[in-house]
Amino acid sequence: MERRYIVVRNVSDAAMKLLDLILRKRDKKVIYFHGWSGFGVTPVLRSIVQNLSSMKSPAELSHHTLIYIDCSEWKSRRSLQRKIAEELKFDQTTMDIFDKQDEEDDFNGVEQSSRDLIMDVSIMIDKTLKEHNFMIFFLNGSGEEVDLTNFGVPFFSAVVNNRMVWSFKKRSLAITQSGYEQYSILKTQLRNTHLFVYDYLDIQELSNSEFSDLLHEEAASIIARHPCILGMDALTMVKDCCLYQMFLYYSFHRATEFAWVAHASNYWICDGIIKGDRAEEISNALHEETRWECDTYDLFDHVCKDWIKNHQDASFLVINDTVYKKKPYRWVALTSKNLKVPDQDMKTIMDKASSLFVAFKMTDDTPSRLPDGLFKHCNNLGVLVLFCCAFNFASPPFLQCHELRFLGLDRCTNDLTREEAEGCCMDWVFLHSLWVLDLRYTDWDEILAEGKIDLMVNLGELSIKGLKCWQYISQLQTRLSNLQRLRIIRPMQKAKISDDTSRNSFVDKTKLEVLDLSGNSDMKKLPTSLSNASQLQVLILDGCDGLENVEVPHGLPSSLTSFSLDSYGPASHYKTSSTELPPESSRPERPSDQDMKDIKTSKISLQGCKQLRNLFLRGLSNLMELDLSGSALKVLDFGSMVVDVPRLKRLFLLGCGHLRAIKWGSSVHNWELICIDTRSGTWTQPLLAQHDPCRFQVHAVLADVRLAWSLWTLINKRSELGFHIHVPSSSYTIVDCGTIQQPEATSNEMTEPAVNKLQRHCLARQYGDVLTKMGDAPTPMEAFPNPEPPRASPLDRHVEITGGGHILDSELQRRLPGPRFDGLAALMKYHAKSLHVHDASISVSMPRGRWDMLRWCRVERCPSLGPTLFPLDVYVGHINVLEVIWVSELAMARCLWSKGRDFRSLQHLCLRSCPRLQYALPFGACASLKTIDVVHCGDLRHVFVASFNRPDDAGMLFPVLATIYMHDLPMLKGICEGKKMFAPKLQAVRIRGCFGLRRLPVVEGVGWARPTVEMEKDVWDALEWDDIDMYGRHQRSYYQPLLHSRYYRRRRLLRGTVLRYVNERDDDDDGMDAARRLRTDAVLRSCDVCPRGCVALLQRFFMAATVPAFAFSVYACPARHGGLRGCMAPLP
Repeated sequence: MERRYIVVRNVSDAAMKLLDLILRKRDKKVIYFHGWSGFGVTPVLRSIVQNLSSMKSPAELSHHTLIYIDCSEWKSRRSLQRKIAEELKFDQTTMDIFDKQDEEDDFNGVEQSSRDLIMDVSIMIDKTLKEHNFMIFFLNGSGEEVDLTNFGVPFFSAVVNNRMVWSFKKRSLAITQSGYEQYSILKTQLRNTHLFVYDYLDIQELSNSEFSDLLHEEAASIIARHPCILGMDALTMVKDCCLYQMFLYYSFHRATEFAWVAHASNYWICDGIIKGDRAEEISNALHEETRWECDTYDLFDHVCKDWIKNHQDASFLVINDTVYKKKPYRWVALTSKNLKVPDQDMKTIMDKASSLFVAFKMTDDTPSRLPDGLFKHCNNLGVLVLFCCAFNFASPPFLQCHELRFLGLDRCTNDLTREEAEGCCMDWVFLHSLWVLDLRYTDWDEILAEGKIDLMVNLGELSIKGLKCWQYISQLQTRLSNLQRLRIIRPMQKAKISDDTSRNSFVDKTKLEVLDLSGNSDMKKLPTSLSNASQLQVLILDGCDGLENVEVPHGLPSSLTSFSLDSYGPASHYKTSSTELPPESSRPERPSDQDMKDIKTSKISLQGCKQLRNLFLRGLSNLMELDLSGSALKVLDFGSMVVDVPRLKRLFLLGCGHLRAIKWGSSVHNWELICIDTRSGTWTQPLLAQHDPCRFQVHAVLADVRLAWSLWTLINKRSELGFHIHVPSSSYTIVDCGTIQQPEATSNEMTEPAVNKLQRHCLARQYGDVLTKMGDAPTPMEAFPNPEPPRASPLDRHVEITGGGHILDSELQRRLPGPRFDGLAALMKYHAKSLHVHDASISVSMPRGRWDMLRWCRVERCPSLGPTLFPLDVYVGHINVLEVIWVSELAMARCLWSKGRDFRSLQHLCLRSCPRLQYALPFGACASLKTIDVVHCGDLRHVFVASFNRPDDAGMLFPVLATIYMHDLPMLKGICEGKKMFAPKLQAVRIRGCFGLRRLPVVEGVGWARPTVEMEKDVWDALEWDDIDMYGRHQRSYYQPLLHSRYYRRRRLLRGTVLRYVNERDDDDDGMDAARRLRTDAVLRSCDVCPRGCVALLQRFFMAATVPAFAFSVYACPARHGGLRGCMAPLP
């Protein structure tokens, strides 16, 4: 990497020199720019882009596509790729790819910082940029060199006139080493950079005016990143905020060990730098942008000292042991107690001062006295912070500062040696204007007396730290109604609070947004009135060791967005005005085992906190139950959000519609119960009385099936775990009573006797009224007797599916190993014992592969599922455990399994209303089959078909088959295809509407009771029997005498039945008109879905019906689409 420097003193000249260098060094495609000791980089790159975008662009670069990428706030590689796509103005379809992949990563629990590139977008970027010459300007906040060729940016080859200028730049005001020193560090690290450019002048070699101009340009760059800051005086405001931060870093923050750095946003507002309705929004945006970073304090000190000494318009002064300039200043810091300032000089300096910071060093643990007359001329003071100072609490010297908005006192003591000043009995007027009051280890009872608090009508933030701070809570009742942020932390004396105080302390705090009670170890219960704080957003209880439960009778406010309970102790030095939780860097380290405290908290209930997005729990050794129902959490991470909670047993996540992932971490928990429901809205918690505490159970209702990826991680490691997973449809209704009503059937219906639900399991047929006229009795044919139902209740590892859509279809088809593919499909195959799929719009078969534990399978009312229920490569365990197959109303299914399998444990086979079903199962070993129940399957020819690996003459043995029930199977030829069927223990055969049936099982009933038979006589007569057996008996004789069907068909159908239904004709219509209407209706409503089964089904019923001069037939489809097929022909 080659090194070059330029010698300039401002942004515009630097932009011209750098651009000239780019044009001259044509072989240097990738260029790093370091600026003035790392300062001013962003303004220079922005200036080049602006020049190239205008008419000033050189001819060589006039046709280049300009791409400006600001990733100073680094998030991830994908975020960088998105910014490139935005610069190239990709269409919305392409940008939606990012949202889709982000959603996938949400469910996979991928951290924001770990989200990688999207290959499809990289291909599109490559294709787009290859068609143009381009020039990239890149601000890299990652701290590592980024190879953009992986993002789709074509390789910067010597033959292509593409360029890139970039620099390391974080979102802060950074002053680093000189260009030469930085080059010495980076020359071995930057592998893809060809040229290193820096300014020969270091930052300290610039004049004050030149530094001021640079800072002005940096302020303009900050405004460009934040549209909310735009305004007439925006540049001046942002520049003043930068200077204010520089002033504090140089003076007060270092003297106080950065204890007050988090108040920056409050300082700007209370000083008057930021004004207006959006002051808080702007200050929050500037907090990170204006943070100064420097490699060494010496370099920073040199810049600040030179500014104070030589800049004519220097707005701040640091009064220490050095010489000062006598003139008015806006911001003053006093850090030396030995320096004597004459009264006249003090008057001049403080005449226009709006901020004053006094920080003295502690001498023999005794704070220093404030200089006499310090506040005598401070009429415009808006911000005052005193550190280690002594003054008379009864008559503070700043009483005359009537414009004071921010008052901070840290380790200040009462100086009783001073007499009360004249006018000490005057009203404390400055309390009227006070916005922020922060008291730290300052025992000043006077300012928090009832009469004084009543004066603080505009106070928005109150922070009390140390000493007996918790006692002051009683004095806040019915006062400070405009309070937005309250912090009462780290008390040093035991609290003495009455129950009445605890109940009523927050009754009127309707504007409270932030409540921090960290370190109150004597607090056993939360104030019950906390539910009245209707706008509360942040609740911090770090270090509250004595808190038994986190819950209040009426629930915490639904507005709560952030909650923290850290037993390791309170955080420090974090942004006080923020509504976010303290960052990890400000939290204490884990104490040693002997210093660990016994935290009493056993239950945390954040139920109903609909806005809760941020959560931190740590070191809660006795926590057993966590209720986050109704929260807006997207990710629940037991590795970073809920940490060191070894006794946690119960977790409730009901109504969490935003939940995308649960990361279980490496800690082992003795779980008993986990309840999850990701449908938004209200919820109902399961009754714990129905829960077996001796066994871990998971109950999950997944509105988005991808959450099963998280459940797989948990369930796959716990063999003793029981679970019930339900994937519902989107058609559920929220009602006011606090429950969710669902129109679709649930697993509770499975416990009802099937004999009472037979009508429901049959597809509704358009010509159902015809069947009521088939016999003398008015009972419909659907009342065909039903066998004893198989086990209907779900087992202890149950999956229920009632939803649908492409996401569910894709999840059911996942088969590759790994965390992204182990979801619902893997849970069904490897862990589910019972499966219930109903009212689902899925269009794919069940998952492929091995099914190791499935014992009970019920699938019904899935009109698009097919052509097979289970695909070719499904194998049900090494030892088959499947006991029940219950399938009904599958309009597209042609078979259940299409490949030979052994069903050694199968006991019940129930098939209902599957019009296209041609066969059920390929024959295997069915040693346990007890019941065959088949109804309304128009295309069914055989229940079992011959397996490819069985001899043609091999018989099919069903050793324990007891009952056969078959109804309305017009195409049925036999139960088993082409083979003898042996059922030695057959007890009952009940058949109706199976007019093609030619064989019954061979029973060989010697020593056994003969099975009963009920069917139509002509079907019985048409049966084919084997020859006489070895005992000289005919096979027919092994059955009891035929019992004719109670609903036997007639030879002649009443003519008006069909015509009235189809044509809605009157009884007095003549037959010829009716026939014409029937023919027209039949042509218009021809059924193409399942013709053969329908034709065979009703042709036998209606062939004999006639009208004058015509014969007609009507064929009605039993499926819900109501198809009709008919024909008419004149009689010969």
